[in-house]
Parts: sequence; C-alpha cells; structure tokens
Amino acid sequence: MGQQIADRRDIEFVLYEQFDAEYLANNERYQGLNRKAFDLILTEARAFAIKELLPIMAEGDRQGVRLEDGTVKVPDCFKKPFAQFIENEWMSLTEDPEMGGQGLPHLIATAATEYLVGPNFAFAGYLGMGHGTGKMIELYGTEAQKSLFVKNLYTCKWAGTMMLTEPEAGSDVGALTTTAVPNEDGSYSITGNKIFITVGDHDLTENIIHAVLARIEGAPAGTAGVSLFIVPKIRVNEDGSLGIPNDVICTGLEEKMGIHGSATCSMALGSKGQCQGFLLGEANKGMRAMFHMMNEARLAVSMQSLGIASTAYLHAANYAKERVQGRDLSDMLNKDAVSVPIVRHPDVRRMLTWMKAYVDGMRSFVYFIADCIEKEENSQDIEEHKRCKGLVDLLTPIIKTYNAKYGFEVCVQAIQTYGGYGYIREYPVEQLLRDAKITSLYEGTDGVQAMDLLARKIGMEQGAVFQSFIKEINNVIDRARKSDALASMADAVDQCLKDLSNLAIAMGTTAMSPDFKIAFAHSVPFLDVFGDMVMAWMLLWRACVAAEKLGEMAKKKDLAFYEGQIKTAQFFCETVLPVTEGRMKSIKNFSPAPLEMDEAAFGG
Repeated sequence: MGQQIADRRDIEFVLYEQFDAEYLANNERYQGLNRKAFDLILTEARAFAIKELLPIMAEGDRQGVRLEDGTVKVPDCFKKPFAQFIENEWMSLTEDPEMGGQGLPHLIATAATEYLVGPNFAFAGYLGMGHGTGKMIELYGTEAQKSLFVKNLYTCKWAGTMMLTEPEAGSDVGALTTTAVPNEDGSYSITGNKIFITVGDHDLTENIIHAVLARIEGAPAGTAGVSLFIVPKIRVNEDGSLGIPNDVICTGLEEKMGIHGSATCSMALGSKGQCQGFLLGEANKGMRAMFHMMNEARLAVSMQSLGIASTAYLHAANYAKERVQGRDLSDMLNKDAVSVPIVRHPDVRRMLTWMKAYVDGMRSFVYFIADCIEKEENSQDIEEHKRCKGLVDLLTPIIKTYNAKYGFEVCVQAIQTYGGYGYIREYPVEQLLRDAKITSLYEGTDGVQAMDLLARKIGMEQGAVFQSFIKEINNVIDRARKSDALASMADAVDQCLKDLSNLAIAMGTTAMSPDFKIAFAHSVPFLDVFGDMVMAWMLLWRACVAAEKLGEMAKKKDLAFYEGQIKTAQFFCETVLPVTEGRMKSIKNFSPAPLEMDEAAFGG
C-alpha cells in the first residue's frame, strides 16, 4: 500500500508558510516548544501511522467488529496499536498536561491528528470520542465529576460516547423518550434506548463513559426539557475504583456500508431497572452542553474527511505514475511508440488536479479553523477573541458538510483513476470510499447543517460575522493582485465573493418571508457554493504564498511544488468557479417546484 497517508511537504507548507506556525513558539503557554520540537512531534506521528495504523486498515475492515456474549469485540489487529497509542500519549494533544494532555498548539495537534486519522478511519473512531466526553465534564461538571472522569478520558484509559439518537426521534432530539428519575442519593435512574452510537461498546478500555440525553420526569416537552447525564458502563466509586456493571447493554451492531472496524451500536439503558446516571450541568439545559461536544465532533468530521481524501488522492497519484497503459496522445500514430504511465493522459491529469485542488483546499480550511481556535483561546484582545470565535461558529456547518461531501467525491475520482482495479478489494481506494460516506451522515446530515447556516449563522451579530468573513477573503484578493500571475484569479474570486454576498442577502430575505420554506429547500446548494468560495479563498491564499516564494528563489528547490500551488488555484478558478456562478444563479431563481409537487408524484 505504500506510505500514502498525507503529504508531508504540503503540511509543512500550510503550517509554516501559509499560517506561520512558528509564531506559536513566542506564546508563554508553549514555552520550550519551537519548530524543531514541532517537527519531531509530527515525524513521530507520521511514523506511528505508517508503521502501525496503515498496515491494519484492510485487515480491520475484513474482520470487522462482532458482538459476543453481550460484549463488542473489536478487530484483533486493533489491540496492539491502541495500547501503543495510549503509551505514546497521542490522546488529547491540546489539553493541559496536568489533565493528561500534551499541551500542544492547535495547529500542531491538527497536523499530528491528520497523520493519525488518515490511514485508518475506523480505528480513529475509538480515539477521539473520549476527549469530547471529557471536555463536556471539564466545562460543565462538578469538581467531584471532573476529578473522577476527566483525566481518565483525556488519557484514553476510559473511552467515551455521545448518546443522542433514538429509534423514533432520529435527528429530532427534542422528541426523545429516554427518562431520568431522581434517586435519594442524588443520582438518577435512566431508562431508554439509543441507536447509531459510535463506539458505543468495545473491549479496548476498562470502562466507557456515556454522555446521555434524557428527560427528567415532569420536565417540559421538546429540547427545553432535555438534560445531560454521565452514565458509566461500569459504575465508578467515589475513590475512582470500578464497581459493578451499570445496566448499559449493547443490543446490536449496525451492518454498515463502511468503517466495519468501528462499532456502531444499539444501546439499552436500564432494561433491568439498574442504570445509574449523574446530572451533568443544569437540569433541562442538556442541549447547551451537548452542542459543545457536537461542534467538536463536527470539526473532527472535517478532519476525518480530509484525512481519508488525502489518502485516496495520494494512492491515485502514486498509481497513475506507476501504471503503464496506452501511448501518449501525441504518439498515437507512431507504431513504434511505447506505452506510458497513465499520468501522461490528459483526463487522468484532470482528475488528479481536481483531487489535489480539493485536498489542498480542505487542508488549509481545517488548519485555518485550528488557527482561529488558537487565537480565540489565547488572544488578550476582546475584539480579536470575538472575531475568531465568530468565524469558527460561522464556518463549522460549512467545513463539516463540504469536507464530507468532497472528501467522498475525491474517493470516487480516485477509484476512477484506478479504473477497474479501483473497484476491487485488492486496492485500498475501494475501502476508502466505503469508509468515507459516513462523514456526510453523522453529526448532522447536510440538510441539518444547511438549516443551521441559514437560520442561525449567517445573521450572527446582525451580519457582522459574515462581514468579517468577507474581509478575510478581501485581504487575500488584495494580496493576490500584487502579482501579475494571480491577477485574473483574484478577479474571479472577487466576483464570486460579490455574488455570494448578494445571494446571502437574498436567502436571508426569503427565509424571513412567507416563502421561507423555499429558502430552506435551497439551503444545501447555498452551503455548497459557500464552500466553493472558501476553497477558492484558500487556494488563492496558497498561490499568493507560492508566488512570493518563487520571487525569492535563487535555486530550483521546490520549484515544482510552488508552481503546482499556482496551477491548482488556476484550475479551480477557471473550471470550478464558473460552475459555482451558475449554481448561484440557479439558487436565486428560488424554484418552488419541490414544495409544490404533490407527494403522490414522488412514487413509491
């Protein structure tokens, strides 16, 4: 399978040339860390991924998970690297070392995570959920709860989950029926059933801490009456030792299209009337706490999508350079012409350039969000803190949805590059495509994210956050116009930005009119063109850096790399943005046809 997991040179470009990550060494929070230390961390993460995670990707997929005697068994090949993962302390990279973390900057942790997620998506699922559970307890828990759970979750000694979905409620969390009855000792008796619980049960850790949404008896209907509870698989005594099993049972495993090594569970709580939970935060305010974990998970999905897309693209690029088939088009009439690697064929080059554009853009997008989180946490300037938080909030539904969609599409194009070989299990891209599809479904489907963007995010702070987003792009456009080679690209991005701004106004106006349903019928296409705008921004930004580097170069080292950045941006601006412009025009038609069609017309 080679070592196609993530492009080290491109990661370094994004970190140190696009985002100037060396500035982090000047932060008192990261004393003792510098580029040499950062590079060492990333080298170790990449080595671990190549040596331990990549080789077991196919084996884990083929063996899958199984439910035996009420316990979920993970693929056998997962056990050793999971133990090494904990031993090497790769969990909770940004958290305080005193709490079990590594205290790393978000940008560096993001780069390390890309290496750790990309080569084995199913395995990665067991690594991240505990951090989200621990973060909620750190933010909303009592001191006793923090002491009992947070460090064990941050170090991956215990795993964690997020239990939201129920069979009848689905994405309508307010319709849940799981109940919580208060006990005299301050705990609650939890009863209910949950489905689609990622890594809901497994045999990798001694305990699993579930974050469970439930309704306390007598609480209001809907989301206003939902509370959040800590529900351990094994009860935890006051001294931190483990007690008896807690009546939390996996009743079945979903047979999924992909990520066969990741356990997606149906869970029963309190089937014997003995499930004990503890209120986390305030009663009836569970959604506020849970949304913190959900937003973290949505950003994690964007990373997963990037990781799997990068892996698929690099496999395709490597295959195209090695697979010899057909003569060069310029030699078609030459009987003596020899066959050439398929990378020489125009359509293969088009597919590879298309994949590269999206992978490069997604990587910069993910790292941009990480940089915003870094500045939000560390800035002493209130306005800077507010600006960065606003950008993260605005862009979260976009990065989750867009990266998931185009991460999957990169896998589609990777299979197409391989031809028939890509469709068989002998080659990795078949599995990568199956694994990638889930990213567009969990943590909220495209429609859920698009509704969030239109109903909540575009209008934040009376539109000030959206204007901040526009200003960020305009800064890059102005920078690009200083280079003759980038002037036409800058014009294309500028025009697209103006049209997106006008479309956002039209969408917002329609969403507040009697025809509001029409706006929401077009909300996913709106999010998609918004994502195109972000890709154009990120690729133009990359091209600016590359053009400036080319102007400084005395030697030819990295010449192809930097020129490739400019050509990639050119390709996107000349082939994708014109389509984006057309899609924006189609959205502004606000076609009511989907809403006016009689349900009987849909067949069935």
